[in-house]
Amino acid sequence: MKPLGPIPAGFAGRDGILAIDGIKVSELIAQVGATPLFVYSSAMIRQRIADLRAAMPAELALHYAVKANPFEPLLRLMAPLVDGFDIASGGELGMVRNAGIDPALVSFAGPGKRDIELQAAIAQQVTLNLESAAEAERALTIAERLGKTPRLAIRVNPDFDLKGSGMKMGGGAKPFGVDADKVPALARRIVESGAEWRGFHIFAGSQSLDAAAIVETQGQTLDLAARLADEAGVNLPHLNIGGGLGIPYFPGDVPLDLARIGDMLGERLAHRPKVLAQTQVCMEMGRYLVGEAGVYLTTILDRKESHGEIFLVTDGGLHHQLAASGNFGTVVRRNYPVAIASKFAAPVEEEASIVGCLCTPLDRLADKGGFPRAGVGDVVAVFCAGAYGATASPFAFLGQGVAREMLV
Repeated sequence: MKPLGPIPAGFAGRDGILAIDGIKVSELIAQVGATPLFVYSSAMIRQRIADLRAAMPAELALHYAVKANPFEPLLRLMAPLVDGFDIASGGELGMVRNAGIDPALVSFAGPGKRDIELQAAIAQQVTLNLESAAEAERALTIAERLGKTPRLAIRVNPDFDLKGSGMKMGGGAKPFGVDADKVPALARRIVESGAEWRGFHIFAGSQSLDAAAIVETQGQTLDLAARLADEAGVNLPHLNIGGGLGIPYFPGDVPLDLARIGDMLGERLAHRPKVLAQTQVCMEMGRYLVGEAGVYLTTILDRKESHGEIFLVTDGGLHHQLAASGNFGTVVRRNYPVAIASKFAAPVEEEASIVGCLCTPLDRLADKGGFPRAGVGDVVAVFCAGAYGATASPFAFLGQGVAREMLV
């Protein structure tokens, strides 16, 4: 049998059935009528943010990266819990506006912003994290035409990356941000233009479970921000140091040592360079805030045997949970945390692979894992489904359509 990833803390069973925030999944499915279904735990999200604030320096602001999960009820839940929101498209700007979020609390990053997106952001006083000098000139031209003062920051492509990162966003040639050596001149141009100067966004990587690497990168980020501000001769009102905090997905993964990260960041901020004395520092996180709070539920349609192997065929699949299938950035496929939700307390009885309903061998949610004996009508739970699930998967593939979503 191949091991399964660790089920996040906070999940338990009721009457032998997986419960989310105390409600059995069978009851949740009955409420919406059918699977596939994503369920997000508001209690787990609230607890994660509370734990993060308790561990981090009190002065640190927390931002939510909307790309992780833009489900509107979840955005409304987040609004009073975090200090800002980070978006990556005009579509996401519409989503946060629909959720009632003040656009003045929003920043917009992304290497390919269309003029219509720049115009909407400037008109609504969203902070633009500029990805190039050319984008800066486009933004200034649009702002002049609108008669608006744009709020402009620079996304910096640092000379380092986050060690152990699942996705490296900085260091070397990258489509993201402005190379560090070109930043001072661009910062001066923005300030001299009369725009509202908002500072730097420096994001080196994501999904790291190495506290030492995160601490090192945060220190490098603060040092780089101070050096660039000094070289540019500008103040730094705001600094987004990114996130990078990962969650355990796979066998052998262990949770981050959050206390160590918070202690070391507090020490660095207490002794920050003079140029950063008045800088508001924030961390931007998506996956870390919501990833472990989500569960993808799918029902077994068929149980079949082929050449001695058991396959449990579900009504879900990679069109909703691309990452769990191993097709979203992983090199070697490993099993996510997966369980038979309708037999949550039952012991392992057999080896089985859980597959989706698509006509492709890539559609595999669990590969030769150990499960209780399950059959038609049983419900499968894929954990760590709160981030990069519903909106990061090809839901239109083979005409399957979207999954249902609910926040409890």
